[in-house]
Amino acid sequence: MSFTLEQKFNALCQITRASHFEWREAFIKMFPDLDPADAVMKYWEIVGRDTAKAFLKRIDRDKPVAPQIAEMIVNSSLAMGESANMTVESDGSVRLVHSDCPWFDWHKKYDALEEDQPGCDCWFQTIVKDVNQELNTNVRVETMSSLPTGDENCTRIFSEE
Repeated sequence: MSFTLEQKFNALCQITRASHFEWREAFIKMFPDLDPADAVMKYWEIVGRDTAKAFLKRIDRDKPVAPQIAEMIVNSSLAMGESANMTVESDGSVRLVHSDCPWFDWHKKYDALEEDQPGCDCWFQTIVKDVNQELNTNVRVETMSSLPTGDENCTRIFSEE
């Protein structure tokens, strides 16, 4: 049986998500007295730092940074099977919307929904913080809605002063 490149990539994305929850389970079993949420936040902080490094290589410093960050997040999300889009608002802020996200489903499956939005928020905030430090910019990101809280989607607003 032969698989297409897309099928192979989709399987790899699922394996990656499964691995996240498997290491979380190992942490819980190894350290039953510690809160796994602390380890999860550290994980997303590390992922955010690595993501920011990758994004910084592609940012055009002569253009507004917030839309570039949002566009790279959309592209990354789409590549990983998420549903994401962005719009630049009339005030220059950027609305980033995830209407479907496999991470949300995995968090429900593993009874870890309380870690979903905080983990994502940590990832977004770390990216923005590291980009701001490197470029001396003032990009901000704010979560307006999220699937884990019962909203229709996850919406974040990126703005830049």
